[in-house]
Amino acid sequence: MDINMSLIGQMITFAVLVWVSMKFVFPSLNAALDERAKRIADGLAAADQGQQAMVVAEKRATEALAGAREEASQRVADAEKRAQLVAEEIKANAQAEADRIIAQAKAEAEQQLAKAREALRAQVADLAVKGAEQILKREVNASAHAELLSRLAVEL
Repeated sequence: MDINMSLIGQMITFAVLVWVSMKFVFPSLNAALDERAKRIADGLAAADQGQQAMVVAEKRATEALAGAREEASQRVADAEKRAQLVAEEIKANAQAEADRIIAQAKAEAEQQLAKAREALRAQVADLAVKGAEQILKREVNASAHAELLSRLAVEL
């Protein structure tokens, strides 16, 4: 019986130990395990959210980059158009200036030609008077015959 008593004592001790463990130890262990599982689940959820945020950020970055490239292309195209317009304006201004210079040169040439003709007429009139003087062997008065000389100059 001694063995039975000892066995019963051990069983009672074991039962008390199980009851104390279930009453005080296991609830705190379960709470700690639940808390840890919750932190792990929260960490995984945060990682998923971070990954989704990263995907969204990458998409936004890609869109922003595409927008920047498009804007840069548009600016380059606008600059090329402006450059072309400025070049055409410069060409038009240069052509107008060239036309003006040519017209001015033609006017000056015509003016000089008219002066040269006038000078030539005067010289021819003088030569005609001298020739007539030689022929007539007398002096022709230029002021007296001004009308005759001006008609001669017009005919020349």
